[in-house]
Amino acid sequence: MRNGGCTQRHARDYDRIALPSTVTSQQFATQNIELLFGQTPLPWRFAFARNDDFFFGLLHARIHAVWSLAQGTQVREKESGNRYTPTTCFETFPFPFALKQPLPQGESTPQSEALADHLFSPVEEVDASRGSAPLPAAAKELNDLRERWLNPPEWTHTVTLEFPGSVGGPWNRFIDSKTVDAKTGIGTVRYPRLEPRDASCAAELKKRTLTALYNERPAWLDHAHKKLDAAVAAAYGWPSDLTDEQILERLLALNLQRAAAESAALAKPKIRKAQREKHADELI
Repeated sequence: MRNGGCTQRHARDYDRIALPSTVTSQQFATQNIELLFGQTPLPWRFAFARNDDFFFGLLHARIHAVWSLAQGTQVREKESGNRYTPTTCFETFPFPFALKQPLPQGESTPQSEALADHLFSPVEEVDASRGSAPLPAAAKELNDLRERWLNPPEWTHTVTLEFPGSVGGPWNRFIDSKTVDAKTGIGTVRYPRLEPRDASCAAELKKRTLTALYNERPAWLDHAHKKLDAAVAAAYGWPSDLTDEQILERLLALNLQRAAAESAALAKPKIRKAQREKHADELI
């Protein structure tokens, strides 16, 4: 499906839903996934569904936020009127690593195509000396801390829902393989869902949103974000104390470098594959 111009699989296919760090989304409120820009919910919603903590952390870090605020559309005052547009904020954002191969002209960038994972260099290929390893760990820590605050185990319990589902369908990852019918490809989905323990817990959980959390911004949350910001800066090979202007200068330089490399690769003449000679009975 497409959401804000970015191709996605169904959210249930992934372990992470990453929303850019300058946008508040109410669309996924039932899944307790919201992001804060200032203190005001915005009507523009963009979500990127992927399986890796690297991507999740990159979009939640200060470096991407600085780029997005500079590249976004200004519709009102800066504190609440910056619109995150994928074509300017995301598709132009240079990742810490280069792409495996340039995209053909006329296609969107791989950042906007969540299904085009083969165009990304794996995290393992990033130079370890640049500190890429701490990034996924810091992102996972941030996510775990927030989830713990959003859904305290003392207020919730897991209920397993069971219903039929098709292999390869949106519930594929939760299908019990032992129950799949070989003829129909349908099996039993066992989906674990967190639910409130009682009515009083449900009332308290309604107050636990990321908007409320970021308005409060406790010390542990601020520390987790600073740790993530430092890890992302290290993945780029940059110091963690850069000013916003310095971040923009470096990102722009990296963007231009990548664009030049892609243009040069696309300008190379294509080598045509040799064709075998056709037999007389194959000719029309």
